[in-house]
Amino acid sequence: MGRRWLVTGCSSGLGHALATAAARAGDELVVTARKTADLADLAAAWPGRISPVPLELRDTASCEDAVRTAVDRLGGIDVLVNNAGVGLFGAVEEVSDAELRDQLETLLVGPWRLTRLVLPLMRAQGHGHVLNVSSVAGRIAFPGLAAYIAGKHALEGMSQALAAEAAPHGIRVTVIEPGMFATRYGTAMTEARHRVPAYDGTNREMLEGARGIAENPETGRPEDFAARVLDIVAAEGPTPLRIPVGDDAYGFLDLAEQAAREELAAARSLVKGPPPAV
Repeated sequence: MGRRWLVTGCSSGLGHALATAAARAGDELVVTARKTADLADLAAAWPGRISPVPLELRDTASCEDAVRTAVDRLGGIDVLVNNAGVGLFGAVEEVSDAELRDQLETLLVGPWRLTRLVLPLMRAQGHGHVLNVSSVAGRIAFPGLAAYIAGKHALEGMSQALAAEAAPHGIRVTVIEPGMFATRYGTAMTEARHRVPAYDGTNREMLEGARGIAENPETGRPEDFAARVLDIVAAEGPTPLRIPVGDDAYGFLDLAEQAAREELAAARSLVKGPPPAV
């Protein structure tokens, strides 16, 4: 039997490619976007395998409806992929409370809510797989992306705790950490309304780089991302909690691990050194 998927954020990019790959593999999916019109091509290409459902992650009732619809149409949920996301660009000083809350609602609270709704179903089945799509930014940081990075770091922390809680019930948890892929992430990114010119020298280059990710010849293809995720879901036996996807992701995280070791060594030297002179 094929797997039954609930995948968020499928109007384009990674989610769209993953839905296509899973349907091609013979699985059944409920796919979501804020507007089902954005999912029409998927439904038309895979009638009977892909069912589009509207979802506003920031709304509790909408999340409940999406899960209920998935169960009604598929008979259960074997794989939940929390993929939907949006970027906010702005220095810490520039991001307002309202903008921060909106970012965290999408990147953390919404996925947490969907996971909470799906877990009782998976426990009753005795199996399931929750995949939270993070980013290399879930373990490292870039200037100008503090709100986005805060959401991804928090999502990874939640996933680590969830993995320990869910394992005795036959439920796997995986954090996917994509590198750069040709999606609308950079062009769809919004900017904080409040501007502090003092940060332009630090952050503007980062914004330009993010806007141009899709045009970078070294950027990965969403179809390659989808293939790796299918491999992860099909894997038997224990798998790592965090799985980077994309060659550049491993390069970024190798550097991050080295920097973390150096920072730890410097911290140990500082706190274990002789007390400061009075």
